[in-house]
Amino acid sequence: MNIKQWLQAEYLPIALIALMVMTRFHHFGDVLHLPDASLAVFFFAGFYRKKALFGFLLALAALIDFVAIKNGTSSWCVSPAYVFLIPTYAVMWFAGRYCSTLKAMKIAELTKSAGLLMLATSAAFAISNGSFYLFSGRYADLSWGEYFLRVAQYYPSYVGAALIYTLAGFAIVKLFKLLPGLRTHHKSV
Repeated sequence: MNIKQWLQAEYLPIALIALMVMTRFHHFGDVLHLPDASLAVFFFAGFYRKKALFGFLLALAALIDFVAIKNGTSSWCVSPAYVFLIPTYAVMWFAGRYCSTLKAMKIAELTKSAGLLMLATSAAFAISNGSFYLFSGRYADLSWGEYFLRVAQYYPSYVGAALIYTLAGFAIVKLFKLLPGLRTHHKSV
C-alpha cells in the first residue's frame, strides 16, 4: 500500500477531526496544550481529496473557535479578516492534494513534499496575517515595517508546528507500513 492509499483510507477524516478538536483551542501551545494543528489537518485533508471534507473542516474550525470564545478564550483574532481563513486553509488543502500525486515515500518525493509544505505554510501565514493587518481594524496607525517586526516572531512557530505535525503524520504512516502484522492485514483489505 503506498502513501496515497494510506492517506485516503476511510478512517483518515476521523483522525483529522480529532486532531483539530484536540489542538485548535490554543494556537501557540504551552506546557499543557499542543499547538494548533489546523494547517497540517488541512494539508492531510488534501490527500483525502474530498471537497466535502474541506467544507466540513472549515465549519468545524469555526465551531471550535466559537466554543473557545464562549468559554473564555480571547476573541482578538475574530474580525472581518476571519473570512480569509478560507483561502489560508485552501492553500494547505491544495498543497496536500498535489502531494497526494506522489506515490511513495522516497527521499526525493519527501523532499519535494517538504518544500511544498514549507511554501504553502508560508503562503498561509502571509494570507492570514496580512489580511488581519489589512482588514481587522486593529492596526490603523501601524506601518508595514512595524507590522512585519511584530508578526515575524510568530512565523517560526506557525511554520514549525505545521512541519512537525506533518512530519509526525508521515512518520506514523511509515511506521505502520513497516510493521509486519499491520502490513499483511491491510493488504488483504
